[in-house]
Amino acid sequence: MLGYSVVLIVGAFLFYTIGVWAEKFDGQLKKWHLVCFWIGFSFDTAGTTLMSVISRGLKVNIHGITGIIAILLMAFHAIWATIVLVKNDKKLIQNFHIFSIFVWLMWLIPFFTGMFINMR
Repeated sequence: MLGYSVVLIVGAFLFYTIGVWAEKFDGQLKKWHLVCFWIGFSFDTAGTTLMSVISRGLKVNIHGITGIIAILLMAFHAIWATIVLVKNDKKLIQNFHIFSIFVWLMWLIPFFTGMFINMR
């Protein structure tokens, strides 16, 4: 199960990073960025769930706390991006990358602390 969870978390990193930085470089939120956000969120949720099973529950440490915050932010980010695109608000579409980069940076905290805490 550990191998699958690592693949899912790395997949989440790849999709989320591509979505966030492509949006930044494109200068506006597009539908395919949204797809990357949702895939990244789904992979992260699945990988985190597997890792929780392996470690027998959530650990109350920097990784566990920031991990919950990151998943909640990713969910809110993907939902808000969906709403922005459905509403077709030009100003929000062009400025959405600011929020995306913030969420991505927050997500990196549990991504890296998970690696460092669990290195042996």
